[in-house]
Amino acid sequence: MIGINTLIVRNTGSGDVAEGLGFAIPVNTAQAVAQQIIQKGYFARPYLGISFQPINPDIALRYNLPSQWGVYVTRVSSGGPASQAGIQEGDIITKVGDVTLDETHSYVNTLFTFKPGDQINLEVVRGSDHVKVRVTLGEAQHS
Repeated sequence: MIGINTLIVRNTGSGDVAEGLGFAIPVNTAQAVAQQIIQKGYFARPYLGISFQPINPDIALRYNLPSQWGVYVTRVSSGGPASQAGIQEGDIITKVGDVTLDETHSYVNTLFTFKPGDQINLEVVRGSDHVKVRVTLGEAQHS
């Protein structure tokens, strides 16, 4: 038996955020990571180039936000993939690829189903508008 540490961040039904360390991940994820480590010497993590605050129904109600689930973009890295795609501070990302962000689909976990270089669609709430954005993911710096 092999245990692989993985960070878990989930919103609970009550709106609380649960964080922890898990030891169960899908075997296809473990194989993909292992193959990259063998080929490159590291795992290439996808990079969007934003800082964010997760949104759940409690936060949306408290701050009168137009979406109950997603991530509120607090900063966009200059020259990063999000910046090049037109993502702006204050945008709320509600969908990554075909996955709508909700209590069981967090932004980070969903983003990590993609790899650097992938072109993906994001659905964004900007003010009262719903915008679709296409972005090419970068590669997070590794150490």
